[in-house]
Amino acid sequence: MNTLSSPHDRVLSGMRPTGRLHLGHYHGVLKNWTRLQHEHRCFFFAADWHALTTDYETPQQVAEHTYDMIVDWLAAGVDPGSAVLFVQSRVPEHAELHLLLSMMTPLGWLERVPTYKEQQEQLRERDLATYGFLGYPLLQSADILIYKATMVPVGEDQVAHLELTREVARRFNHLYGREPDFEARVQGALRRLGKKQAQLYEHNRRAYQERGDDEALAVAQALVRGQTGISIGDRERLLGYLEGSGIIVLPEPQPLLTETSKMPGLDGRKMSKSYGNAIALREDPDTVAQKMRTMPTDPARVRRSDPGDPEKCPVWGLHQVYSDEARRDWVQEGCRSAGIGCLDCKKPLIEAVQAELAQFRERAKPFEDDPGLLREIVAAGCEQAREVARETLDEVRQVMGLGYR
Repeated sequence: MNTLSSPHDRVLSGMRPTGRLHLGHYHGVLKNWTRLQHEHRCFFFAADWHALTTDYETPQQVAEHTYDMIVDWLAAGVDPGSAVLFVQSRVPEHAELHLLLSMMTPLGWLERVPTYKEQQEQLRERDLATYGFLGYPLLQSADILIYKATMVPVGEDQVAHLELTREVARRFNHLYGREPDFEARVQGALRRLGKKQAQLYEHNRRAYQERGDDEALAVAQALVRGQTGISIGDRERLLGYLEGSGIIVLPEPQPLLTETSKMPGLDGRKMSKSYGNAIALREDPDTVAQKMRTMPTDPARVRRSDPGDPEKCPVWGLHQVYSDEARRDWVQEGCRSAGIGCLDCKKPLIEAVQAELAQFRERAKPFEDDPGLLREIVAAGCEQAREVARETLDEVRQVMGLGYR
């Protein structure tokens, strides 16, 4: 199946609504979103159904947390004019595609997803012996495939998880992507390409299928994608025919590798609300200053005159995020020689974090003052998402024999 990217790539990413976000979320996810939204067509969603797979007994705050989270997205610079922002449960096509995919997905594929047994071990206090928990990876696949997303931002540890979606798409296309008159439709599409382009297509198709020439495959794919005078259906048929398959109903998404967040918590561990070591994106300035002033430091520095080691101090982790090379050199020398005290070391960090959070609070204020404005943005995003999702679902119904008239 076709796997190369094109200028029309779609990016999909989502977050579970667990309440207000912190700086770890910003540096780990949202900063990347703000870049991607200007490079590709992006769909960003609040995964409220996914929240219920583990917290189904306490759903009361899901809606409140969802809106709080989206305000944080906007505060971080995610732009509803550049990306589609929506709520998963308000696009019911996700659920229907999940159901249809469940008809042809082997049970063993879900049971071997790495996080399935890991989360059961980590969350032993909760009853996760539910169909929803077993099936949530397939719901994730539906989330991606309903938009025909070609790229999904993931860390290296999540690439294996995305492979399930690729396997599901591959199996679906194998089962349902062959039209009864496929060959005749391909020949019709070739005629519409024009004689010269059709000959070039056929030359490269044979080179790939007979000799495994990947460069020929790339040339032929680029040729097809560059055509403006053929329909989307013809383009998908020609792309599928290149690799000896049928039409590509659901493209296989590719992992878009992202850097692991380098934002540590106030105690040096990963920043997390559950550890109590986080700074929220819209946290009160006085609270932020107090949290940072009381951060633990190198335990060897009992007195101001004691030399320390920045590598053993949580404050150093923040300098690696917020300080330039000159500032970091100042910290290394000053700490090791006891030339600066711990409060001296923290002061420029407090200023840098406060300046960053001030921008977030300013962007969030219009939505805090007028919740109706936020709801309008979400409603518009949900409708945009539904338009795309409906198109995919109509195509899925047709190839599965459910296109009743």
